[in-house]
Amino acid sequence: MFTIRVYGLLIHNGNVLVSDELIRGQRITKFPGGGLEYGEGLKDCLIREIQEEMGLVAFDIDHFYTTDFFQQSAFHSTPMQVISVYYTFSVRDPEAISVVSEPFGGEGTVFTEELFRWLPLENVDLDAVSLPIDRVVLGMLKATDNSWVITPIVAQQDPEHWRIHLPARTRATGRHSVCHLAESIDRCRHAVIHPTHVAGS
Repeated sequence: MFTIRVYGLLIHNGNVLVSDELIRGQRITKFPGGGLEYGEGLKDCLIREIQEEMGLVAFDIDHFYTTDFFQQSAFHSTPMQVISVYYTFSVRDPEAISVVSEPFGGEGTVFTEELFRWLPLENVDLDAVSLPIDRVVLGMLKATDNSWVITPIVAQQDPEHWRIHLPARTRATGRHSVCHLAESIDRCRHAVIHPTHVAGS
């Protein structure tokens, strides 16, 4: 038996959004998202989950990772293989998301619902999330914590020179892909690879 889960990675200012939830009596920190329903496409599932959980519209949805190893579901006592699909996504105003600063709202909080929190990617402990596949994905995000975008270097007044920043959703491709991307830009014969600490897409 299989269960398919779809999760979203919202990255903003070097942080990734996580959700603190109470699932079957257990406190779980995970990425926003949930189970694929019959008749849904994967991206449609993510859009629905983000709307249901956060009341926001997800866009700029790009594939980041799909489980490539066996994982038994933590929430099924019978054999149930989990296949998790992760997408990066954007929302209009990440700063407007209601978040807490401490896991599950901190000490003294009577936790009965889902809470969101920004998790800094720099020096993050993989145990900051609860589920095994989420930990793999968090490690991937941590290992590629540089953002890149493509913009002309206006100061040089030279349209053949570009500054390249890869957005968060393509971080895992690495610098080799950056060079190929630069080569594909029209009129781009030279690329200045310039890292930035500003995350996002």
